[in-house]
Amino acid sequence: VAAVEQRLAQFRAARGSAVAAPHSAEPPGKAAAPEAAEGTRAAAGGPGGGAQVRPGATAAAPVWARPLLLKVLLWAVLLALFAELEFGLPYFVLSLLYWMYAGTRGPAQQRPGELSAYSVFNPGCAAIAGTLTAEQLERELHYRVSAGR
Repeated sequence: VAAVEQRLAQFRAARGSAVAAPHSAEPPGKAAAPEAAEGTRAAAGGPGGGAQVRPGATAAAPVWARPLLLKVLLWAVLLALFAELEFGLPYFVLSLLYWMYAGTRGPAQQRPGELSAYSVFNPGCAAIAGTLTAEQLERELHYRVSAGR
């Protein structure tokens, strides 16, 4: 137990006293004012604090403001609405078809030098690395081990 407490003390000393656990003057049942919370965060970001903000860096968006999460929530709400109207299955199937269409990239969206997984779409029908070609299969089938045959 003493070793754990010693390591914890070393960790707190390394992180700085501002981040360790600032004690509030208010009673435990009473919440601190938002201004005081902002002041604590600003003090933690100071020279002795562990949180440092780089110039030009933006704060991370809150979870509820992320586009993918909003799209999934909108889709789920619409699914519930269409299920209530007894059109849930067609909505689900049509949304799957849309996701397949939206998830594929056309040749215009292809990066320079990127090859397709299907060699017929590549210039000169070039195969990607690791593709088993007919010539390679024939070579491997006709290869005989020289020991004993």
